[in-house]
Amino acid sequence: MTAVYEKRKGYIMAKAKKDIKKVVLAYSGGLDTSIIIPWLKENYNNCEVIAVSADVGQGTELDGLEEKALKTGASKLYIEDLKEEFIQEYVYPTVQAGAVYENKYLLGTSFARPIIAKRIVEIAKAEGADAICHGCTGKGNDQVRFELTLKALAPDMAIIAPWREWDIKSRDEEIDYAEAHNIPLKINRETNYSKDKNLWHLSHEGLDLEKPSLEPQYNKPGFLELGVSPEQAPDTPTYVTIHFEKGIPTAVDGKEMESVELVEYLNKLGGATGIGLLDIVENRLVGMKSRGVYETPGGAILYKAHDVLETITLDKESMHFKAQLAQKMGELVYNGQWFTPLREAISAFTDDLQKTVTGDVTLKLYKGNMINAGVTSPYTLYDEQTASFGEDEDYNQADANGFINLFGLPIAERAKLAKSWPAQD
Repeated sequence: MTAVYEKRKGYIMAKAKKDIKKVVLAYSGGLDTSIIIPWLKENYNNCEVIAVSADVGQGTELDGLEEKALKTGASKLYIEDLKEEFIQEYVYPTVQAGAVYENKYLLGTSFARPIIAKRIVEIAKAEGADAICHGCTGKGNDQVRFELTLKALAPDMAIIAPWREWDIKSRDEEIDYAEAHNIPLKINRETNYSKDKNLWHLSHEGLDLEKPSLEPQYNKPGFLELGVSPEQAPDTPTYVTIHFEKGIPTAVDGKEMESVELVEYLNKLGGATGIGLLDIVENRLVGMKSRGVYETPGGAILYKAHDVLETITLDKESMHFKAQLAQKMGELVYNGQWFTPLREAISAFTDDLQKTVTGDVTLKLYKGNMINAGVTSPYTLYDEQTASFGEDEDYNQADANGFINLFGLPIAERAKLAKSWPAQD
């Protein structure tokens, strides 16, 4: 019995492999999806396989994919340019919300999955496909993120997840399969890190990184791809000024930029100064802990600058409440719950709150550090006159007497009444 399912007449029934005639595959050309095409044809009655590669900023990783996909058995390959939509509709709303996962991870892989799955659903419907296939491991988060989007946008579509079906147990065995089927690979057994790259970040997992006791090889040639280690960064600081309109970055150092250009520019700037390196052991959605090393130079700069701007444009109550929602938003994005009412509601709240988050933030970038170097906004809530330690006309310091008395009343009352309480052990 296969793990492919179809909804019929209100029941969830196993769909026979013989009924699968056309499959749309989420195709990256990496190790997993490279072997999945021949595996599908071997195990699903020589079904037609349509490969879809979503361009979310992988760069040269897309080179030669069509030839490779067709050579390994696909009938066609779609390469979909989703970079602008990715940044504007997924990345920027997450930055506006201040959403991170476990206070550190900037969600680079997480919010790329919904947009990829969304486009694959559209193509699968247009092609009249019987099933959608992905190469996500059964140990990982991406299988959940991918399939939650499918459930939201194509709830009746059958899903094939080879890692939950085949007998292959490791990446070494995947390489064995590829070699046996003459499938060319860009990796070898020694450089077999599990990586995910897009316009926002690059992740590294596996090999020596599976031991938290070992330091990542930041200075090893070829390990970092988006920048350099802090030790290799210049000895002089780099200043950058970012302009935001309603929480959206629109210009760098006075030059207006579209979303993709802006992120690419900040990636180069931040990467060259050692910004955006993260080494964490995170709690995966599927229950285990996992160690990952992330490169997010431009993203780290944008999160920092946006946070600084909010310090002068949001009032205390709004800022503190937004922080609570940001944690939940981070969890929703990490879990792949993008197409849900709660995520949409948090984004709507954020959009309204960002109306005054307009202004300029200057940061000093130096050997992996981001140092505040100035912030201005036409909607600033910072009043120099009122905040000054010098003489001012707006603040009567004597007013603090009554405020402190009322604010401290519960403390004072408890202290007085406690004098007559029975003795406690």
